[in-house]
Amino acid sequence: MDIIIRSDSVEISGYVNAVERDSKTLRDRFGQFIERIRKGAFKRAIQNNSDIHVLLNHDWSRDLGSTTRGNLELTEDSIGLKARVVTDDPEVVDDARNGRLVGWSFGFLDEDVTEGSFNGLRQRIVNALDLREVSILNNKMRPAYEGTLINARSEEEQPINLAEDFITDVNVRTEDPEPQPEPQPDPEPVFDNSKYKQMIAEMKA
Repeated sequence: MDIIIRSDSVEISGYVNAVERDSKTLRDRFGQFIERIRKGAFKRAIQNNSDIHVLLNHDWSRDLGSTTRGNLELTEDSIGLKARVVTDDPEVVDDARNGRLVGWSFGFLDEDVTEGSFNGLRQRIVNALDLREVSILNNKMRPAYEGTLINARSEEEQPINLAEDFITDVNVRTEDPEPQPEPQPDPEPVFDNSKYKQMIAEMKA
């Protein structure tokens, strides 16, 4: 996650999820499983949904913008889903300044999933998905012990799947306004008296 802090806003970019990579252990109402997003699934999801939102911690009351509003850009490259968001939300700006932003996640609905097993765990291969939101995560979402992490899926009537948190190194850069040169006082006027000195010299002669 790369963070650029400006005077009244922040720009946050980075990978939300890597394709063709097994997740950590997740959990839904059927038990534990691991998940893998197929290459191209995010690209198709972005093409099929023109209004994907960016939230703070998967909280729809903390809607920070969307692709339609123009402050969220989403692309899929050879690594995975990449996001760039610019926001002036005071909480997010404060979290960025104080080192509390830790990563990304996303919420989606299944469209095409292949079920299997891997190392004794149920495996979900997500071939196609309906991407509803990407989330910026702050440290309120992180467990005390990373090694015990098991993410829980929402169990609403039409469940939005919450993907594994994607935690990477956080690189912060502050962009201060360019320093303006201090105004210099106007130079003292210089009186050229050479003409008069020549006139006096000629009179003496």
